[in-house]
Amino acid sequence: MTFDNEYFNLGYLDALSYQDTFVHRLDPRAKLLAMMFFIFAVISFPKYEISGLIPFLFFPMIFFALGDIPVAFILKKVAIVSPFALFIGIFNPILDSRKMYEIFGVSVSAGWVSFFSILLKFILAMTSALLLVATTSFPRICEGLRKLGVPQIFVSQMLFLYRYMFVLAEETMKIVRGREMRSFGKGRMNIRTFIQIISVIFIRTLERAERIYQAMLARGFTGNINITKKYAFARSDMLFLAASVLSIYLLRRYDLPAILGKLIMKGIV
Repeated sequence: MTFDNEYFNLGYLDALSYQDTFVHRLDPRAKLLAMMFFIFAVISFPKYEISGLIPFLFFPMIFFALGDIPVAFILKKVAIVSPFALFIGIFNPILDSRKMYEIFGVSVSAGWVSFFSILLKFILAMTSALLLVATTSFPRICEGLRKLGVPQIFVSQMLFLYRYMFVLAEETMKIVRGREMRSFGKGRMNIRTFIQIISVIFIRTLERAERIYQAMLARGFTGNINITKKYAFARSDMLFLAASVLSIYLLRRYDLPAILGKLIMKGIV
């Protein structure tokens, strides 16, 4: 079943975050700050910039290697949400048709350049965000956000969303399986059936939420979620953050492909 596969893929992404590698052992605050600085640097490039973005591919490559994260799995997740980026930039070649480059006799319009720039920025940003989740468990991410000054109510909402997202997915899987068993796997999913499933999920969600809230009040819940495991900012975390920020700044400040191209051309001449 497709839904079953997506459910277990979600669990697999969570399981990856509990590995024991150098990247996984880093303080979540160091990874959060590094990733935010990386994404900010990527999206700050002009809309016609492509060559300057290429060196930023080394940053996620390092995370893939040091964190022992399967590349195909993360890229598949990026491909699932890529239609959003395609929809944003698909009209650029039509709206901006002025000639910008000529490659081997083929003219390339400014619209195509901006379109590929959007795609590259999207791939870099989404890959880095998924790598953060794959190398840092979600409770650790929330704890890092809280220590960085994010309001407690926002962190609590994120933790609840993370915890009960799996519960809701499991409940949905039960409903989908029950429907397929009653139809012997031959019934087609039409709009009426889809609306009925959504309605049942909505009712069960309200009932489950009420039971959970009453149980939490009975156990003394006051609005704060306390995490027992504490984290300390070690020297390795500081070195990682400093090296990441410095590398990203240099890549953003200097166009490395253009510099290398000029050096190669001088050597040829």
